[in-house]
Amino acid sequence: MSKKMLLLVGVLFAAAVLMTACAGPAGPEGPAGPAGPAGPAGPAGADGAPAMAADLTCTECHTDTTLITGKETAWAESGHGTGTAFARGTSASCAGCHSGGGFSSMIAAGLNNTEVTEGDPNPTRQDCRTCHQIHTTYTDADWSLETTDPVTLTVSGLVFDGGEGNLCANCHQSREMVEAVDGMIEVDSTHWGPHHGPMADMLLGTTGYGVEGKPAAHSSMVENTCVTCHLGEGADHSFEPAVAACQTCHADATSLDINGVQTEVEAKLEELKAKLVEAGLLTDAGGIVVGTYPEAQGAALWNYIFVEEDRSMGVHNASYTEALLDWSLAQFEQ
Repeated sequence: MSKKMLLLVGVLFAAAVLMTACAGPAGPEGPAGPAGPAGPAGPAGADGAPAMAADLTCTECHTDTTLITGKETAWAESGHGTGTAFARGTSASCAGCHSGGGFSSMIAAGLNNTEVTEGDPNPTRQDCRTCHQIHTTYTDADWSLETTDPVTLTVSGLVFDGGEGNLCANCHQSREMVEAVDGMIEVDSTHWGPHHGPMADMLLGTTGYGVEGKPAAHSSMVENTCVTCHLGEGADHSFEPAVAACQTCHADATSLDINGVQTEVEAKLEELKAKLVEAGLLTDAGGIVVGTYPEAQGAALWNYIFVEEDRSMGVHNASYTEALLDWSLAQFEQ
């Protein structure tokens, strides 16, 4: 090798050493390049163990027992499970209570039955989904009720706080009250009155005329109120109250007619009906006669409907029920 060539090699070597010694820190990593094509699929793994029934949460409810079918059978005989009233759920003013789906929507929206603004386009009877949180967790937690929050009653403004019975109070309450004008009460519809099933108001002793009521012991001393009596010991999803539930407090009870309250209330109710028929406010069949009536008679008609629609014949609030009937009967003796 010539001297010139050796000199050139030496210069290049020195330059390389100098560049290495003087190199700065590495710069930031550049962006990732595009992904390459997928490789071939690997071999299939071994089959896992088959699912066992105990691993399926659905079987907490869907078993080979009568857990569900027994309730469905009883429900099918109930007022909630029969009849055609659910069809009225297409109306906004009725949807919250007449349609099972409408009720669920009302509760989810935090509304009361007078605040619903839309009807249910596909109304249903009040079924399992109306009261229970069906198929939200797919466990037995789905038996939880849609709501147990206390209910501010629409007419009286009183708060009904009856535990699980609060669910029922959302609909089982009065819808309105009427006021006399110049000493007269207008009965403007054959559906006039507190509306069907005003039980929550009866339990709290409110929305009747002429009498200052008080809450019944059943509203505070019976845990879970409606649910205890209509679905508790001895009862089922027909919602018929059971004597066994009464026996917790009334040990010697053999029927719902404890201390003859139902017998007495039924007799007074029939007597009041006769007075109202004679005065022309009711037909012989018990139909409401539209018209404008003296305040005392109109109020007596209201009380008659209130007690009749409560359906308990005094059981819900015996003292208030009898006081309403006594006051109403007295209006025809003046």
